[in-house]
This record gives sequence, C-alpha cells and structure tokens, in this order.
Amino acid sequence: MVEIKLTNSMTRTKETFVPIDPDNVRMYVCGPTVYDRAHLGNARPVVVFDVLNRLLREVYGDGHVTYVRNFTDVDDKINARAQRDGRDIRAITDETIEWYHVDMEALGTMRPDREPRATEHIGPMIAMIERLIESGHAYAAEGHVLFSVSSYDAYGKLSGRSVEDMIAGARVEVAPYKRDPMDFVLWKPSSDDLPGWDSPWGRGRPGWHIECSAMSYEILGPTFDIHGGGNDLMFPHHENEIAQSCCAHPEGGFAKVWLHNEMLQVEGKKMSKSLGNFFTVRDLLDKGVPGEVIRFVFLGTHYRKPMDWTEKKAGEAEAVLRKWREATVGCMPEIPIDLVVNSVADDLNTAGAIAWLHQIFSVATGKLKPEFADLPRSYSLGEFLASAQFLGLLTADLGNWAAAAEVDLSALETALAAAREAAMASKDFSRVDEMKAALVAAGVEVRMRKSGVELIAGPGFDAAKLEGLA
Repeated sequence: MVEIKLTNSMTRTKETFVPIDPDNVRMYVCGPTVYDRAHLGNARPVVVFDVLNRLLREVYGDGHVTYVRNFTDVDDKINARAQRDGRDIRAITDETIEWYHVDMEALGTMRPDREPRATEHIGPMIAMIERLIESGHAYAAEGHVLFSVSSYDAYGKLSGRSVEDMIAGARVEVAPYKRDPMDFVLWKPSSDDLPGWDSPWGRGRPGWHIECSAMSYEILGPTFDIHGGGNDLMFPHHENEIAQSCCAHPEGGFAKVWLHNEMLQVEGKKMSKSLGNFFTVRDLLDKGVPGEVIRFVFLGTHYRKPMDWTEKKAGEAEAVLRKWREATVGCMPEIPIDLVVNSVADDLNTAGAIAWLHQIFSVATGKLKPEFADLPRSYSLGEFLASAQFLGLLTADLGNWAAAAEVDLSALETALAAAREAAMASKDFSRVDEMKAALVAAGVEVRMRKSGVELIAGPGFDAAKLEGLA
C-alpha cells in the first residue's frame, strides 16, 4: 500500500498517516461563509484538499473515505448583506452556495461527501454548549454563553501561542460580560430583525466556532483523522474548535492530524481590494481563463508555501495543457503511475508530481528516452493520462476550453476582413463594430491587424450566437 506522509500542524512534523479505521477514513475541512462569490484565495484550500481527497480514495478505496466541508450560513456578514440588499437570508445563502458549487467544480474539484449547513445543526450546537456549561468549561452571561479559556490547559497548542502573549497582543475592548479577555462566544442574543433560535439562554444564534465542532461530531464522531483549512484559520478558529470539542467530548481526541495551506498572492503582492488585485474565481473564468489552467497553476506550488498567481504562470499553464490535451485525444486512461501517486503521497507534493508528468509525457511521446529522464522504464500515453487525471487534470469535464480553440472560424475571418475593407472605403464602420460585438459575445477573441484578421474561440465559446453572422 502507498505510504502517505502529511505535515501535522499540531506536532509541526511530517508524519506517516495511519488512519483510525482504514475502512472509514474521515476528513473535515472548514468551508466558506456564504454571502458572496469565492475569491481566488478561497479556492486554494478547495483544490488542496480535493487533491488529498483523491489520494485517500486512491489508497483506501472510494467507498472508504468520508470528506466533509461545511457551509457557514449564519453570520453577521450575511445579515449585513441581506439588510443592504433587502433580500431574504435564505435566498442569499442558497444563491451563494450554488455559485460556489459552479465555480469550484469549474476548477475540477469534486464535491465532498457531506456539506452540512450551520443552520441545519442548531440543535447539536445547543446540546454541545449545554455540555460545556455543565462541565464548567462555559458560562452564561447577559444572554451570551462564553467558553472559559482558562478551563482548558492545552489552549494555544496548535498555534504555538501562550494565553499571556495572546492577551498582551490584544487591542480590542473587552466586553463587560466576559470573565476573561480570551473567553470566546458560543452563543449570542438576536434582536427581532436578526435570525435567531430559541435556547435555554434566550432567543439567539451561535458563535462562529461552535458550528464546526458540533457538525464534525455529529457526522464524524468525537475523533476523526484529518482537519484542514487555510492557515489563517489556525487562530482563533481552529484553536477554539479544539478547546470546545475536547472539553465537550473528553472521550475523544477531536482531529488526529491538522493540515493548513499557506495563503495566495497576486503578482507577488497580497491580494487586496486597495491594491486593485482582488478578484473572484468567477472574474477569472469570465475573462476566459480556463478553470483547468487555474488548477494547474495552484498545483505548481506546494500547499505549505505561499502561492503567487501571475498572468505569466497562467499563460504557461495553458500552453502545457493544450499540448497535453492534443497528444491524448482519443487516448484511454490506464493506471496512475507510482511516481506521481507517491509524490502526492509525500505531503501532497503536487509540484513534484507535475515535474514527473513533464518527463513522463516526453518519454511517452518519444521525445526523450527513459534513462535521460531518470525514469525506471518507458510509459504509455494512457498511463500519462491516468496520472494527470489522478491530479484532476485532463478530465473530460474540463476539456471544453481546449476543444473550443479548435473551432474553424476561417469563414468569419474572411467575412470580417471584407467588412473592414468595405468600411475603410465608405468610412462607415457600423457593420464591423456589429460583427465584433457579436463575436465577443459568443466568446471569440478578435485580433485585427494590418496583415489580416484572426479569430480565436475562447473557453466560453457559443457557436449558436454566431448563426447568420457571416
């Protein structure tokens, strides 16, 4: 069996992964707060843990892995969006979840086995809070319930922070109902204009952290194998999850392995609206960047290193994928190559796996002999294709963008060139502008030079919109 090694954020070491139950490997990943489109940084953990999900299923079998990723659909940001837009909260969260599914699947990610919504697990959250109060780890005050951080000696172990340092570094006003500055909210009161549920402490809603603890317990039990997310969640979210889960269910150990991915940059800078480099996944897709290209760029950097998104990388990725797709047309996938699988099994080394794919492709297409590529033997294109698909690349679902580029638009090129020539004589460019607008609306890039006209079908190409144009 393939040996999987993962860097455990809790121990800060790379460890051999040994599942609690090989017949039921369980993973929980923190999902989005659903009030708007997912930005590019939000997509990185989705791709990272999609790769891990694929690896676990390859090693333990598709029916022996349970992957859970939640939706936070009760949150003050959602409430603010609903009040701003005058819309029903459920309508906003339903719409945003649908956007999320469409955008993430455009990157070749598989849906988790379970996608619980916070609002559907309020009862288990209240039950967990009651257990924490009964055991002395939480207290009610002024309609709130707070977790007592001082009651849990191991607080700060994941992030490596001491409680004293965290208090000293705090720059926020401490609420009067808190016994200690570090105590965090499990339940808070709701006014009539906010969503709320009846509870022993009055009408209110859960704090952010309790939802993941309650949902992971309900679906995966008191102890499960892997908990993941971006490293921005390590403190306070994951630290608080550990505290409340281990105190509410001391019979379990909560998550055995913790995995955190690093953040994303754009052209060497932190993504920020103030810098003008903030964009969503949908922004890129609508600009014509194929989802497969986004995925390829993501996989080119190890998950524990900051990832820099650049237009240059996207262009290089598209060229590689186009070459690989052209060479594998009509090819049937065989079995993923051990070199690629083992590379991913070594702490999700996707960059190393792609490096192997480059060499394997050169050998499979006869451009390089195995001995000059440090390969143990020659490989077929079917094996290459299976290995790429193991990484979520070169799948049939993601191939529309490459197929669109092969559309014959020569007749329209001739028609547009003729229209331009006529327009230059008459000085009336209305027909040219009309044709260009129709082409762009159909997903065609229009390049007009002195030497001629070139039309390139993009990933969103829709031939139906061009009927009768020539």
